[in-house]
Amino acid sequence: MSSSNLAWALGRRYMGWPALLATRARAYGRERVPKTGGLVYAVNHMHWLDIPLVGALSPRNIDFVAKVEAVRVPGIGRFLEWPGTIAVRRGESDRVAVRKMLESARSGRVVGLFVEGTRLKTGRPGTAQPGAAMVAIQAGVPVIPMAIYGTQFWKPTHPAPCSIAFGEPLRFDDLPKNGRGYKEATVEIERRINVLFDWLAEVHAKGRPKGLVPPL
Repeated sequence: MSSSNLAWALGRRYMGWPALLATRARAYGRERVPKTGGLVYAVNHMHWLDIPLVGALSPRNIDFVAKVEAVRVPGIGRFLEWPGTIAVRRGESDRVAVRKMLESARSGRVVGLFVEGTRLKTGRPGTAQPGAAMVAIQAGVPVIPMAIYGTQFWKPTHPAPCSIAFGEPLRFDDLPKNGRGYKEATVEIERRINVLFDWLAEVHAKGRPKGLVPPL
């Protein structure tokens, strides 16, 4: 077992399971995730719980993209790097991080990006940044838009139920590998995340019945 896979096996037990229990987590559409091959997860972000929830509910290990400040924290930084986290400098061109993301996707791994680039406190998904689209187009791999719902309400004193919806894989092979292509793909990724988010809101209002299939 590789070091990264060992880290994921341990992390799912010691971080993932507690997160699942604390949020009464439920996933819809997990069967849409291809079993093999490079892939990009494009996810909205509203709470620190989003990270262990996505990790625990994903059927595959993920190379998450995180801000470099988190990876530089003494002790914690090494722990974050162990499962394959890719550190990126926000707000500037980071060629090293881009190279690592592309290498990860091209080698058949899953690259996980929270598309807004930061946690939002608005209560719903925000404007997506072009990172997920850029990696998918440059590496020639699909994107799975994902929405997380419920973490915007979650507090230790109010452990609200949380759910994740996996969209259908999107491919952007016909788009150019430049800013115009990334922008066009990002618009579609953002639209899909919002559709999934609004669908989850309706599912929660109905009591979160099992076995539902998210919209495309």
